[in-house]
Amino acid sequence: MNFQNTKKNLKVVISVGDESGIGPEIILKALCSNEISDNIDFILVGSKRNLQNTYKHLRSLGLKNLANPKDLKIHDLEVSSADNDSKSSYGNASFYYLTKAIELVKQHPNSALVTGPICKKSWSLSGHNFSGQTEVLAKSCGVKNVGMLFTAKSPITGWRFNTLLATTHIALCEVPNQLTTELIHSKLDLFKDFCNTYVDKPTLKVAGLNPHAGEEGILGSEEKDWLNDALIAWNEKNRDIKLLGPLSPDSCWNSSVRAWHYKDAEKHDGILAMYHDQGLIPMKIIALNYSVNTTIGLPFIRTSPDHGTGFDIAGKGVAESHSMIEAIKAAVEMTNNSRLLNTH
Repeated sequence: MNFQNTKKNLKVVISVGDESGIGPEIILKALCSNEISDNIDFILVGSKRNLQNTYKHLRSLGLKNLANPKDLKIHDLEVSSADNDSKSSYGNASFYYLTKAIELVKQHPNSALVTGPICKKSWSLSGHNFSGQTEVLAKSCGVKNVGMLFTAKSPITGWRFNTLLATTHIALCEVPNQLTTELIHSKLDLFKDFCNTYVDKPTLKVAGLNPHAGEEGILGSEEKDWLNDALIAWNEKNRDIKLLGPLSPDSCWNSSVRAWHYKDAEKHDGILAMYHDQGLIPMKIIALNYSVNTTIGLPFIRTSPDHGTGFDIAGKGVAESHSMIEAIKAAVEMTNNSRLLNTH
């Protein structure tokens, strides 16, 4: 995509996330990248004081390629707390940064949301009992069927690599209980709509839950008991989709590796994973820092870097901003593609 042709009235709202992590650093690094167009109207939601202190600190470490907060549009929120250094206070602030950012995006029809990393434990300590930002977004928008999709565009072939999760932030032991025919159908519906914005007749793969997709019931019965029939039933109603699966999870992403690296490789348009790590491990290994988290099914585009808060390296000036840059670029590309939008 040529970002020099981006619409000038496009707004990208960025919530800075947990300020005790690397969020402020990667945002300041990303916003001075030459990969980001000057035509985008950015609004940062967070503490202006914190962003200014982060900038001064990083400059003192010798970093030069940073956006200066004095040149940025910042929706300044100072969330009061009895203990400004506690995980709870940072969690509380990051929660309100997100909710305010959602509010701002709703107010502007041609806008997108990019979210900085948050700490789920800190949210819990501050009394915000959500398992992640995806769940807050769904509730705030009144949407029941949303999908956590990880997407990346190969810099080698231009192929878009998509992995959607059937279940998200839940314990592994809960995954079999959460998986149902209705859930699989709803996620495939979302996936179809997303992929149709890029191709007319997508090819979708579905990973099995069990090793070797159950080996006909020997290694697990879910595929044999209901998942096979669920996929057949959905495909009968969506004959324009080439649906493959359930496939053995240990080889399901092999073709993704080839498509990422070789232009003449056979391409697929998306893989539905049954649970979080099943999809995220191959996604991160293949796409590295090009991977972006996006929530599909919302009335606006939301993306996020595909990594956490990086508490262990916060303040050291070594945080990699590539995933944040890719998150911004993906948000712009998908927002400019009006077919991805509903009524927003």
